[in-house]
Amino acid sequence: MTLRSLHARSLRLRHWLVPDELQLGWMPIFVLGYLVFLFLPLLFAGKGGSGVAQNWYPSQPGLLWPTLLSVAVFLPLYFAAYRASGARRIACMLGIAALGYALLPVNPFANTYVIYAASFAAFAGRVLWQRSAWLALILVAFLVEILLLGQPVFVFALTAIIAVAVFFGNHFFVENTRKRAELKLSHDEVRRLAALAERERIGRDLHDLLGHTLSMVALKSELAGKLLERDPLAARREIDEVSRVARAALSQVRRAVSGIRAAGLAAELASAKLLLESDGVLFRYERADVPLMPELETVFALTLREAVTNIQRHARAQHAQVTLETDDDQAVLRITDDGRGGDLVPGNGLAGMRERIESLGGCLRIDAGAGRGTRIEARLPLPPLVRASAVVLPSH
Repeated sequence: MTLRSLHARSLRLRHWLVPDELQLGWMPIFVLGYLVFLFLPLLFAGKGGSGVAQNWYPSQPGLLWPTLLSVAVFLPLYFAAYRASGARRIACMLGIAALGYALLPVNPFANTYVIYAASFAAFAGRVLWQRSAWLALILVAFLVEILLLGQPVFVFALTAIIAVAVFFGNHFFVENTRKRAELKLSHDEVRRLAALAERERIGRDLHDLLGHTLSMVALKSELAGKLLERDPLAARREIDEVSRVARAALSQVRRAVSGIRAAGLAAELASAKLLLESDGVLFRYERADVPLMPELETVFALTLREAVTNIQRHARAQHAQVTLETDDDQAVLRITDDGRGGDLVPGNGLAGMRERIESLGGCLRIDAGAGRGTRIEARLPLPPLVRASAVVLPSH
């Protein structure tokens, strides 16, 4: 079995246990390590002592089985809580807490289950007071049992401190996830409205451009048809005029479409900052005052768009930076990130990026070493008359 197939199977297993839609990664698996606290009383075995610790002496090994049995019951409840919602999730949470209450007379570290239950209380309710009520219920029941068993109240105090910390950690995670989802929806709505406004503008421009021209073509064609038998020379002049107007209209449409297709570098930088920072990636850029021709700016903008999309989807980076500067007679765009790097699989996006740059006489270089992030450098030749300024705009 190759490492790739093993990794794929582990991801499928993780998705089966904890849905990927929760965006929790391996965290729910890692926190199961706290179950080791349930077996800490084994450290006291054979060392003397009194009270509950004596139940773990080798002379009474049978009392180990309640803890092992509780773990076997806990794991299905634990993973079911991640896949459930509403009343089912609350039932799983209470079941985990009940495991702690039931095991406490045998195992003094059964408060581990109470803390797990407190962590799920952050998901039990729509508002904070509902979640806090479930947390209070779990802790009050634990306090009552502590008092009935005659165990130190210090155990409850320590458990409560940890449980409250875990609860609010999860609560803020839930709230941040909700806010990110709302922010993404607002971004999508802004993009939709911007696209709608752009389509309306394009429609108005094409209507203004073609409406008058096509009306003129129709009138002159009709006039040429009437003059064809009576005055062929005049009809020929009208037909030539129709041809001239049509060619002029075609040229105007081509210029309009080129303007529509063109992408501005400033707009792409702003969009990249919005996209990456909303995903937790710190984005900075420095842009020299380089007077780029529209063709060059469009290619750079599309290259930036493709690179930023790859960073957001695949890089798992924390920082990204873009610089635009001149090097002799070339404009140089550099895009770097501190993500996982690794070999890039050639695809349509990368191939299109390279083709656009090479079609203008430029070159594209990509350095993506494993663990060293990715560095993309695009170079395009500047026209001979262009003199790039050395002024660098403030970084953002």
